[in-house]
Amino acid sequence: MTDLIILNRNLRLHDNPAMHFGSLRSNYLVIYLYDETYWRENGKSLRQLKFSNDCLAELNNGLKKYNSNVNIFEGTFDDLKIWIKKNFNDFFIHINHCTDIKYFRDGFSKFIDSFPEKIQIYDDFGLQLSNFNRDLWSRNWNQIMNSEMLGNPKKSELKNEIKLSNFSNFVSKFKNSFTDLDDIQKGGSSQAHTLLESFLSERCKDYRVKMSSPIESEQNCSRLSPHFTFGSISIREVYQILNKYYPKSENKSDLYSFKKRLYWHCHFIQKLHTEPELEFYSMHRMCDQLRLTHDDELIDKWINGETGFPFLDACMKYLHRYGWINFRMRAMIMSFASYNLWQPWQKTSPLLAQLFTDYEPGIHISQVQMQSGVTGINLPRIYSVSKQSADQDPDAIWIKKILPQLREIDPKLIHTSELNDMYIPQIIDLKLSARDARERVWSIRKSEEFKKEAAAVYIKHGSRKKRNFRR
Repeated sequence: MTDLIILNRNLRLHDNPAMHFGSLRSNYLVIYLYDETYWRENGKSLRQLKFSNDCLAELNNGLKKYNSNVNIFEGTFDDLKIWIKKNFNDFFIHINHCTDIKYFRDGFSKFIDSFPEKIQIYDDFGLQLSNFNRDLWSRNWNQIMNSEMLGNPKKSELKNEIKLSNFSNFVSKFKNSFTDLDDIQKGGSSQAHTLLESFLSERCKDYRVKMSSPIESEQNCSRLSPHFTFGSISIREVYQILNKYYPKSENKSDLYSFKKRLYWHCHFIQKLHTEPELEFYSMHRMCDQLRLTHDDELIDKWINGETGFPFLDACMKYLHRYGWINFRMRAMIMSFASYNLWQPWQKTSPLLAQLFTDYEPGIHISQVQMQSGVTGINLPRIYSVSKQSADQDPDAIWIKKILPQLREIDPKLIHTSELNDMYIPQIIDLKLSARDARERVWSIRKSEEFKKEAAAVYIKHGSRKKRNFRR
């Protein structure tokens, strides 16, 4: 029997369920599915593909020690199904579950259904893939995170006569595709472990405070998010290494805060797995009646950092260059689009996702909906761009670095955006738009019908209790 290990986003050797269990008979073939259409779908982009290829390159090199390598299959899940049935008689498929966009989910589901009793799907994030019970979710997650990690694969003894593209030929396709992306984070398990070590030993100091700043968060956040997305390191491994550091750390409160975020990472992904329709519909369906029209010109100025509000524009231009920005700024960016510009999140969400190297649909879509006031279970929060500007960059040093045309301007004028001809015009009145948005949102939240549906949303998606994290 030939074991077929199909890779999508779990691009690592260690603690990789599909890789571990697929290698136990030492007769395995590792296949990475590259579907060009997938990388053009909802929120996907070249910067994410670049990071993925980095991870894949290191994985391919690592597999050489086990007499194996990454074979590239170019096509859809349906194409892969046909190819497997044509080339193998006695086989078993190992693949990690992936909560992803509709295009992937549809192909993945049909692929699984095509191989009854010949496929095993493994969970990676402590999700409840079946028998969903939100009341038991936290307990299940903790059990998985504290369970023994899986080792590296066994050495392969497969005499492979199947001809697929090798990794070198595959990456040569993209030699001219990743121009202007030199500042995007580099992928790979070695990068992930280096980041984890430096964060736990040094960079985590004052993490709780500095994570809110677009200036300090660049160094004081873990920067592991794209590695979680593409699976170059497992959440469980990070969780267990963190627990080893914790007792001797002088930054226990910071590490405790980080540990909680590992939980929330998986909690949000569970929402999309439980209700895939959230990719297109608000968690509270009544909220889809709030924003029925959109303005392409406003959206274009927002996504390109040309709103007339220096701090917001600086955040957008930073994001365009580096593919990352801290959580609070992400929330402010989305809040501005949904409240101040009053644009439907379904139009703005994919454009923003394309800029994130760490785009994880389950997290991104949940957070986008939270910052748009459409979940029904989270109180609407409208971020003030002026306040965030003054709080996070009081002397406007960071803003001026990104927008050098403002280097001679008084920081107070930059924060209030009272710049007249010294900068591009504001595309909206900040205070009036916020007031109008607040009135519109609360006008529907007061009804009994809204409250009844919100209660149902909580039963399906709400977090039940505090995590039993030991300090």
